[in-house]
Amino acid sequence: MSGLQAALAPGEAERLKELDAYWSEVSRAVQEGDFDGYKATCHPEGVMVSGASKRSYPLAEALAGWEKDFIATKQGKLKASVQFRFSKRFGSSTTAHETGIFLYSTEDELGGRARDYVHFEALLIKEGDKWKILMEYQKSNARPSQWDALAEE
Repeated sequence: MSGLQAALAPGEAERLKELDAYWSEVSRAVQEGDFDGYKATCHPEGVMVSGASKRSYPLAEALAGWEKDFIATKQGKLKASVQFRFSKRFGSSTTAHETGIFLYSTEDELGGRARDYVHFEALLIKEGDKWKILMEYQKSNARPSQWDALAEE
């Protein structure tokens, strides 16, 4: 057990392990173009908050807009991946508030590449033994140096 884990409250190491598995599943679904798998990580009443557009709306609406990229990925027309790094992780046995940066990378059939670093906050709840995102707040663009700094924490 690392020094960090030893300092955690009882049950916290297990909770973080479960949440790490949740984010790994999100990453897997994006990389494989598994829309249904990705959708299963979202609460049906989830909310998307966009700092860029300064609005909030049902997460289902965001999913509908993202589905085309999942289909393109599944068909091999797009390579996509998402990675997460965290600066704050608060919660209880059934709730989590995660703050950090995600890196969403794509490459299209013509070799066009994009890398989007985004400051985000996520509110999750645990239903039974499954974590689901209830609120995703994509706050603002991040810089690669900010992403790199989180790897050192």
